[in-house]
Amino acid sequence: MSSPVDRYEKLGAFYLGRAVDPSTGETSEAPLLYDAKDLTTHAVCVGMTGSGKTGLCVTLLEEAAIDGVPSLVIDPKGDLANLLLTFPDLDGENFRPWVDTGAAARAGQTPDEFADAQAELWQKGLGQWDQDGERIQRLRDAAEFAIYTPGSEAGLPISMLSSFNAPGPEVLEDGDLLQERIQTTASSLLSLLGIDADPIKSREAILLANILDHAWRAGEDLDLAALITEIQKPPFDKIGVLPLDSFYPAKERFELAMSLNNLLASPSFQSWMTGEPLDIDRLLYTPEGKPRVAVFSIAHLADAERMFFVSLLLSQTLGWMRGRSGTSSLRAIVYMDEIFGYLPPIGEPPSKKPLLTLLKQARAFGVGLVLATQNPVDLDYKALSNIGTWFLGRLQTERDKARVMDGLLSAGGELSKADLEKLLSGLDKRVFLLHNVHEDGPVLYRVRWAMSYLCGPLTRRQIKTLMADRPAPEPPTATPRKAAAVKAEAEAPSPRPAVPGTIDERFLPLAEAADEVLYRPAVLGSARVHFVNTRKGLEAQEEVLFIAEPDGDDLDWQDAELLEHLTDGDLEKDGEEGARYGAADAELLDAKAYRTWNKGFKDMLYRQRRWPLPQCEGLGLIAEPGESERDFKVRVAELAREKRDLQVEKLRDRYGKKVTTLEGRVRRAEQKLEKEQEQASAQRMQSIINVGTTILGAFMGRKTFSRTNLRKATTAARGFGRSAKEGRDVDHAEENLEALQLQMQELEQEFDDAVSELEAELAAESNDVTTFELKPRRSDVDVRRVGLVWRPYRVEDGVAEPAW
Repeated sequence: MSSPVDRYEKLGAFYLGRAVDPSTGETSEAPLLYDAKDLTTHAVCVGMTGSGKTGLCVTLLEEAAIDGVPSLVIDPKGDLANLLLTFPDLDGENFRPWVDTGAAARAGQTPDEFADAQAELWQKGLGQWDQDGERIQRLRDAAEFAIYTPGSEAGLPISMLSSFNAPGPEVLEDGDLLQERIQTTASSLLSLLGIDADPIKSREAILLANILDHAWRAGEDLDLAALITEIQKPPFDKIGVLPLDSFYPAKERFELAMSLNNLLASPSFQSWMTGEPLDIDRLLYTPEGKPRVAVFSIAHLADAERMFFVSLLLSQTLGWMRGRSGTSSLRAIVYMDEIFGYLPPIGEPPSKKPLLTLLKQARAFGVGLVLATQNPVDLDYKALSNIGTWFLGRLQTERDKARVMDGLLSAGGELSKADLEKLLSGLDKRVFLLHNVHEDGPVLYRVRWAMSYLCGPLTRRQIKTLMADRPAPEPPTATPRKAAAVKAEAEAPSPRPAVPGTIDERFLPLAEAADEVLYRPAVLGSARVHFVNTRKGLEAQEEVLFIAEPDGDDLDWQDAELLEHLTDGDLEKDGEEGARYGAADAELLDAKAYRTWNKGFKDMLYRQRRWPLPQCEGLGLIAEPGESERDFKVRVAELAREKRDLQVEKLRDRYGKKVTTLEGRVRRAEQKLEKEQEQASAQRMQSIINVGTTILGAFMGRKTFSRTNLRKATTAARGFGRSAKEGRDVDHAEENLEALQLQMQELEQEFDDAVSELEAELAAESNDVTTFELKPRRSDVDVRRVGLVWRPYRVEDGVAEPAW
């Protein structure tokens, strides 16, 4: 028998809550499930303060994370940092750091007592919605949660310098997208200076746009310092048809440059220049390929700083999105907790254009926008017409209600204004009207209990505590050297020995300057290896450098060291002036030995060099050469989700027809049962009346039965017979209905089993990541040189350490 959890843990379905009967207000026991794919047509959540809007959106993000869908979460108020407050143990000790001590005092409890009470409340609340600590752990395991704080080091800082880098080809090759990126970057930067950056009227905006356009089309990256320089001396003489100095005199350009310079020099701005780059792909997935819920807490920023960050984030998201392939599945979510001021019906703030573009184009790339607001009248009307899912809670004013109804009616679906008004009136807290254009009609539902502890906005100090154990990105480490430090005296250093001209002689570059340098000899092998698999359409090429030390005449390339970060072009022809040299054994100065070693080097490369590529045989995927394992895992997850959604859709179509047919039979059986019950009831009543009349007639009329009374009694007796027959018809109808209901249960179980089997099959397929090796042909190994190489050592206190 299936558990309550099995009723909502479905493939590609978000467990949002339970339906509410609008006539009685009673909450159904059956879970309300939302198809994840429907979110690609975007959603808006509207509700006044206290309606439960934040809790609804938290549950939506939780469900997406469990489904492996990453999210970019813009949090202007600090509430969404609560997504990191998930405690599988559900004990008071975990809740204690996050409870409101003021709330504890008002409740007449100590903070410890209040924390225990909150833990008990959460455990009870989750239990009422068939959830527990095990599901919270599943949420934590499914995705990484991180809080980023642009302009602050409370959470993970974000560096905005990459936002001025030249965009990728997916943007440069799209004229409209490039101009939109340029305008957004220019206007958002000027917004920090309090300048209204109208793209048509503002000289500042036009100048910056031309500078960005000129640099980016040339593939040049910019930073603020370079931008300040180019404002003073732009790389062009005209803007439009006017000379530059006529359009924007040098003196006034200098004033603009000084304003940006003051911004750059401000200590408070330094935090904008440190931290992780604003790289959407890196923000959505960890280095291991795990999906991430990236919460951008911006409550601490001024309005202009918020606009600056949000606009650039949205613009970068557009560029990332356009570089992806199309998909019908949900690939990522962009959520904004309060959209007020960023998408207004009047005005053109920097954030408006990228938001409108995302609403129009993101569906094709599987990116779903979720926008939340208290005041729907502050949203652009054209934007509302692009939204397919509406979550509507209690509204503040009739004007809000009117705007919502206009937007709903324009979005499509079988809705009337009267029905909407009726459904929207008198909504309770945590009860929302869900209108999804992909479904038949709207439904009232009660939001399920959030797994995250909703304690309210977190302070910067609390965010710092939350992120304190998050390790900082580690700098790249140098490749380990096989050569160990040695005593310099043991080398018997001497001047550079004479090497026969027939031997190729090279030097490894010195990594950093040293007061005393010692060179030791070894054998170098340099080659270019070409890997091809025509059947799979794969091709790759690498350049390799190996160094080895011979043992007499014998040299085993199996023990050679690969110099991973050097290529043949890094080799030098001369060593450092004034350096000393270790002795070179006789075999290292024998030109014949190098011919033998050359043959052995090529043979080793042919037999041992492989280009490993991650592959997922279940999905028929092999990584492209150069594609990292992390990127490949992301691609596997996305393809698996697409395949899952397609297969689930087929299952729904197949079983949906059976369910529809069976539902019709059940409905007719219920109608027949109701009819039979009415007929049986009427027949029993008529028989009772007939018998009663006959008996009364016998007692009140004549003292003996007449033939008429006899006929009446006989008729009454027959009536009881017919009543018994009607009772048997009712029994038959009930049996028929029960049989059909049993068939319905069996069909539902069959569908659940098919989904479970599909889930297990897809999990096995997508988790089956192995390694496919590209091999070279012997003719594809091109040995460039095998010769003598000098390795530099830095000598300090008589000890020589590798310095290449």
